[in-house]
Amino acid sequence: MTLIRRPVFWIITAVLVLAVAVGLYLFQPWRLFTTVRVDEAAPAPTGRQVPGNAERLATGTFITHEHETSGSVEIQKLADGNTSLRLTNLRTSDGPALHVWLSDQPVKPGDWKNLDDGRHIDLGDLKGNEGNQNYAIPPGTDLDTFSTVTIWCERFSVSFGAAELKQSV
Repeated sequence: MTLIRRPVFWIITAVLVLAVAVGLYLFQPWRLFTTVRVDEAAPAPTGRQVPGNAERLATGTFITHEHETSGSVEIQKLADGNTSLRLTNLRTSDGPALHVWLSDQPVKPGDWKNLDDGRHIDLGDLKGNEGNQNYAIPPGTDLDTFSTVTIWCERFSVSFGAAELKQSV
């Protein structure tokens, strides 16, 4: 009887250790307690542009989805014709595989499930979960098509928070 229990015990122990290792890899729970702060200056002016006077094309304010998220977003047209997305005073949870997306789906408070249903443009990895950050928008992007900015967790396919873009007049 003891001989049967020993192999079963070791098999169960190995399965549990493997399950814990996989769970830690996927969920990275320590990231709930980490903060990465990034404070980038606003995009540098070029040509005859006055510092801080980029043309504002759209603005928005983040709402919370799966994780508490706050801050604002602004899409700016620079003097060289390029466009940039700027996150200001961003605060959200750190997490695995976070990206900044432009999405063509509407922002729905309390419902993040639609933001990957339509078209989206991935502007890259989230640089930090707090602070001020800039992201280049690819040339030729039709900004009238994309009405939302979201902090998207690719590992779990959830929006941490999103902001509806309102066109500047």
